[in-house]
Amino acid sequence: MTGEEQFDGVEALLEEARLTARMPEPAERLRLRQAADLSRSQVAAAVGVGRQTVANWEDGTTDPQPPGRAKYMRLLEGLAKIHPAPAAPTEANAAPEQTEETPAPEPAAPQTARGPDGRAIQGEPAPCIRCGVVTPYKATDGRSLHAGAMCRPSTPAPRPAAAITPTAAPSATQPPSVPAPAPAVSPTPAPVPSRPQRRAKSAARARTETTGLIGRAVREELERAEGDADAATRALIKRAIPDVMAMFDETRATARYAYTAYPALPDILQKPSKKEPDAIWEARPNFHHPGYSLKIPGDIAVTALDANAAYLSALKAWLPIGKLEHSTGSDGVDPKRSGVHLITPAEWHHPHLPDPLGDRDEPGALWVTDATLRLLLRLSGPRYGLLDAPAIHESWTSGATENFLDALRKTLTAARETAIAEDDTITLEYIKAMYSKFISTMGESIHNREMVRPDWMHLIHSQAYAILWGKAYKAHQAGLDIISMMGTDELHVTGDWRQVFPEGRGVAQMKIKHGDAKASGEYTVGRVAR
Repeated sequence: MTGEEQFDGVEALLEEARLTARMPEPAERLRLRQAADLSRSQVAAAVGVGRQTVANWEDGTTDPQPPGRAKYMRLLEGLAKIHPAPAAPTEANAAPEQTEETPAPEPAAPQTARGPDGRAIQGEPAPCIRCGVVTPYKATDGRSLHAGAMCRPSTPAPRPAAAITPTAAPSATQPPSVPAPAPAVSPTPAPVPSRPQRRAKSAARARTETTGLIGRAVREELERAEGDADAATRALIKRAIPDVMAMFDETRATARYAYTAYPALPDILQKPSKKEPDAIWEARPNFHHPGYSLKIPGDIAVTALDANAAYLSALKAWLPIGKLEHSTGSDGVDPKRSGVHLITPAEWHHPHLPDPLGDRDEPGALWVTDATLRLLLRLSGPRYGLLDAPAIHESWTSGATENFLDALRKTLTAARETAIAEDDTITLEYIKAMYSKFISTMGESIHNREMVRPDWMHLIHSQAYAILWGKAYKAHQAGLDIISMMGTDELHVTGDWRQVFPEGRGVAQMKIKHGDAKASGEYTVGRVAR
């Protein structure tokens, strides 16, 4: 037998032993992972299980089972060597040597004597050695002691005259009485946190853990690139998809909704071919005001504005959780449901404002997302009155929530704000790549095989367009003309835009757009003759 074969045999025996060995206690499993600064997602990926499975192993809900058990045991063994448990006190240091300065330990408190049946032993009634009240129960040394040392705070019984004579010495068998101790007051139990409080605490812990993933990834790539910022940025952008999926998994730790990553989809959400899109219209805008033109000389000042992190804001959208179900008419339209709808929209009669449906080439019925339909219904209501309500023919919807991706959105937003405050362009580009790629690949993509939700992708895109339309309308109401509106974040306006929008790089702010054809972000147009 060769040395290599012998080594393989040893490894096989060790692997078999790991299957039957006793696992460390759940608290120790948690300690080892946290000591190594590892996330549950990292452990899950290494062992070949889900993140929730690791969480169950660490809180004792379940015990590791094959095939992941052996790998998990091997990981814990390695971590235990790197991060050994704190040493327990030994006899040498548990009790310090008694010196003149070290007082002798107090004798152990007397215990109640008990018979073979476990009951307290009774004898001649005498004053209790602790409270002085007469009791028939005895201590292990024969003296009188209330059973279980549960002394009663009642008034002591009268004692013999010799015991109360001032000049009499205490009897050897009758120790002097001691004052009755005050009744023990039970400590007020700590209030049990409510379910929302527990959920908030868990969410805060999850946000801390996920924020740490971002900083750790940036440090790793900077070390690999030996401080080369451009190389580190390229590496971070390349790993953005698996990293953001791991972060999404972490933020699901306190989620209350179960969802399907691969639901059965209707034909309208299936691509006919790799080069052809599905049937959903996202309402992407490409608006240019007909009354102004770059080709006509003029002195009307225009500012190109950029809506910061538009897709990040759009993560707060109503997303369907379960399998999409078909309905006809308006039966699928409900504030607590979301999906896609076949509608015939009303005509748009406001050329000075962008069409909320974007620029369509063909009239008639079309499939739109719930985000677009919600916008159309608002604009047809009494508050706006800008168009008639669309005709709704059929829908594919499911029960929905607006907060499904909110934990991920808040985590990325907080990390983005920190990066801006610290002028950390590397982290900023990394975060941008994470949320943008997360959205663009959650449909059918070879770059992200963990999730196939084209309905979510269309909904988030449409939500971003709807948010931008709202900004355009706000500017129009303030007296600014909308010269153009494109994509998810580009809005060109006349007038003093700073009176309408706060300026800055925050998610709720706007900034002057740079780096496009109008490099300065400010230009002039002329009026079209009417």
